[in-house]
Amino acid sequence: MTTRAMPGIDRRTLMKLTAGSAVAALIPAGARAAAGIEATGLHGLSVFGDLSYPPDFTHFAYVRPDAPKGGRMSFRPPDWAYNQNPQTFNTLHSFVLKGDAPPRMEMTFTRLMTRAWDEPDAVYGELAEIVDILEDGNLYRFHLRPTAVHHDGTPITAEDVAFSLTILKEKGHPLVSQTIEEMAGVEAEDERTALVRFSGKQTRKLPLIVADLPIFSKAWWDGRDFSASTLEVPLGCGPYKVGNFQAGRYIEYERVRDWWGNEVPSAVGRNNFDRIRVDFYRDRTVAFEAFKKGNTRIFETFVAKTWATGFDFPAFHEKKVVKKEFPDFRPAGAQGWFFNTRRAKFADPRTREAIGLAFDFEWTNTNLFYGSYVRTESFFENSPMKAEGAPSADELGLLEPFRDSLPEEVFGEPWTPPVSDGSGRDRSQLRRAVQLLTEAGWTRRDGALVDKGGNALTIEFMTNAPTFERVLQPYLDNLRLIGVPASIRLVDAAQYQARLDGFDFDAVGRRFALDATPGEGIRQLWSSRSAGIDGSNNLAGIREPAIDALVEKLIHAKNREAMTVVGRALDRVLRAGRYWVPNWYKPVHTIALWDEYGWPETKPRYEFPVETTWWYDEEKAARLDSQ
Repeated sequence: MTTRAMPGIDRRTLMKLTAGSAVAALIPAGARAAAGIEATGLHGLSVFGDLSYPPDFTHFAYVRPDAPKGGRMSFRPPDWAYNQNPQTFNTLHSFVLKGDAPPRMEMTFTRLMTRAWDEPDAVYGELAEIVDILEDGNLYRFHLRPTAVHHDGTPITAEDVAFSLTILKEKGHPLVSQTIEEMAGVEAEDERTALVRFSGKQTRKLPLIVADLPIFSKAWWDGRDFSASTLEVPLGCGPYKVGNFQAGRYIEYERVRDWWGNEVPSAVGRNNFDRIRVDFYRDRTVAFEAFKKGNTRIFETFVAKTWATGFDFPAFHEKKVVKKEFPDFRPAGAQGWFFNTRRAKFADPRTREAIGLAFDFEWTNTNLFYGSYVRTESFFENSPMKAEGAPSADELGLLEPFRDSLPEEVFGEPWTPPVSDGSGRDRSQLRRAVQLLTEAGWTRRDGALVDKGGNALTIEFMTNAPTFERVLQPYLDNLRLIGVPASIRLVDAAQYQARLDGFDFDAVGRRFALDATPGEGIRQLWSSRSAGIDGSNNLAGIREPAIDALVEKLIHAKNREAMTVVGRALDRVLRAGRYWVPNWYKPVHTIALWDEYGWPETKPRYEFPVETTWWYDEEKAARLDSQ
C-alpha cells in the first residue's frame, strides 16, 4: 500500500560556478538568509546547506555513467503521485484533482532542479543551470539552459516557468496548490531568467519543492482548461514522451533520443530504456500472472505469500526469472488502516483504540505473512524522528505548553501497539477492547453496541485490492467478538479514488512514506486545515492544535538536530491520538524480474529508481531468448 506522494523531487542536472559561489553554496541556507548574504551562481540547493556534489560533478554516484541505452522495460509502479492511479486511467493530465492519470506522466516534463537520491533533500539544476538566492532568501533567480526545448522544438522560456508554477498554485492538485501557498509570485525577468518570490513565511524546503515542479508549455495550454481531465497528450519537455496507450489498459513512454538534457551531468547514466510500459490491472493476482507470462518484466511484490510461495512456474525454474532483494533505508513512514474521525462514531480515541486491539499482528505475520514483516509503531518508522523511551528535556519543552489538552501518556513512554499472544484471539486484548468501548459510552441494546443517540457502532474497511481480504477477514471476526459488526467494501479503482478524495469511508488502508527532511507537504497529512480539503492526505481528519503547532515547528526547524527533536515530539502526540491501526513494513524491496536487466552497483539511500537508473542488458536478453 503506497501512496500519492507529496510534491517531492526527482529529475536531473548541474552547472558551473565561480570559486566564490561554490563557497557560498556550502553555507546553510538559513545562515545565508540570517546574514543577508546574496548567494549567486549556486549549482545546487539543500534545506540545511549541505551538498555532497561539487560544482564540477559529472554524474550522480548511484548511476552507471556509460549505461547502455535501448531496450524496453514494463512494470507495475510501486508508487504514484497527485491524481495518478495504478489500477486504471482516464486522463493524461496528472497534476490536477480531476480524473485518474497513469503513474510516471511526470517523466514527460522537466523541472528546474532534480533530486539527488543519495542525499536527504538536495537538488541540482536540470532546466535551471544556476540559481541565485536574493533578498534574505525570499527571491530565487533561476537561469535557464539555452538549449532547453519542448518536444516540438520550441524553446522553454521563463514565461513557461512563470505560467507553470502560477497555474499549479491556482488550479493544481491540492497536494501541490496547498503546499506552495507561500510562493508569492513568479515572473520572467527575461527569456532565460525566471524570478520566484516567496512570502517570507516559507520553510527552507519550499524553494526546493517549487524547483521540482513540472514545467509546461504556456503556448500549448493557451485556450485549454488546465483544471479539466483530458486524453489529449500534453506537450512535454522531459526525457520521455507519451507513446502508444489505451485508456485504462496500458501506456508506453518513449525515450526522447535527442532530449536536450541528455548531457546534463545529473541526467548522465539515467533514462536508459527506449520504452517504458505500464500495464493496468485491478487485481494483484492477475498482475502477477501477467508477469509470469512475461507480459510484465519487472515486478515488485508487496504480498508476502506471493514472494514465499508464488514462484513455482517454469520460467523461474529455468532461471529466466530471478528474485532479488534490495535494502530499503528510506523512512518507512506510516502504514495502517486510518479511521475517518469526521464521522461521530470514531470521534473518541478510546473507540479507535478498542477497534485496533482486535487486530492480531503476531498471528497475521506468522500465518499469512510468513514472518516477513515488522510491526509499524510510529508515524516516522525507520527514521531518527521515531519517538522512543521517555521524552528528552527538549521534547518536553515543546510539549509542555499543550499539557492541559494532551493525554498524560504523551509525557511518558510513547504509545505502542501491544504484542499479542499470537493465538489470533488474544483474550486479554479483546477484554481490554470491550472495556474501552464501555468507557467511550457504547452500550449493548438488542445485541448491538449503540451510543446515547441509539446509533450502532459498525465499521467498513474500504479497499481496492482483493488481496487484503485474506488479511482483513480474521480481523473482522475478532471485531464481531467484541460487538462491532465489520465489513469489507471492495470498490473499483475510479470509485476508490473519488471516495478517498471526498473522505467517504469509515476506515481505509494507506501508506505515507515521508522524506528524510519533511517539508510543507506534511501539512496535508496532519494539519487541521487539510482535514477539510478534498483530495488532501489527511485521511483521518486530524484536527489538533498541538499537532498544528508541532508541524509548523518541524518544517521551520533551523537544523537537522532540531528537526529530529520536533519530529519525536510530534510522533508522541500522533500516536497518542489512535488515528490508525498500525500495519507493518519490511526494510527490503522484493523484486522479481526477467533476467535481461542491469543495475548500478550502488543503490541510493533515499529512493529505488528502477525506471531511471537500470538498463536493458542485450547479452542477458540474448541468453534468455536462446533458452
